[in-house]
Amino acid sequence: MTTVRRATADDAEVLGRLLWDFNTEFESETDDADVLAVRFARLLGLDEIVAVLAEDDVRGAVGFALLSLRPAIWFDGPVSQLEELYVVPDLRDRGIGTQVLDLCRTLVRDLGSPEMHINVDEVDADTRRFYERHGFRNIEEGTDYRMLCYIGPTSEAPVTS
Repeated sequence: MTTVRRATADDAEVLGRLLWDFNTEFESETDDADVLAVRFARLLGLDEIVAVLAEDDVRGAVGFALLSLRPAIWFDGPVSQLEELYVVPDLRDRGIGTQVLDLCRTLVRDLGSPEMHINVDEVDADTRRFYERHGFRNIEEGTDYRMLCYIGPTSEAPVTS
């Protein structure tokens, strides 16, 4: 069984490892997991940073998300930016990402954020479909390989198949 909870600075080491796993899976340049852990420990002490951790009874940590909140002029609360969302490869398509995203939305909504932004690689069709299924929409035209900005509400959106 998978449980999802808000992460704390005590989770920095496991979050650093998961982010390292994520980056190396996609062959992105990354610092070592221990360096990332130190950064997580520092960031998770800030009010405008939220992390979520998914844990399996057998395997331990199996996914995470990292969000930042920033002031916004166009509405009263902050806008939330989903910086990272990762689920270990062999557990994808089992609803863990949805659980993580749902808790992310709840947490930032409770912090006053009515809107969430997500940058997605244009060529990452699976990830784009995931966010679109959850009510996010791309606001940029894609013509070349680049990041697209998806925007969605922090309220629960119906999942479409």
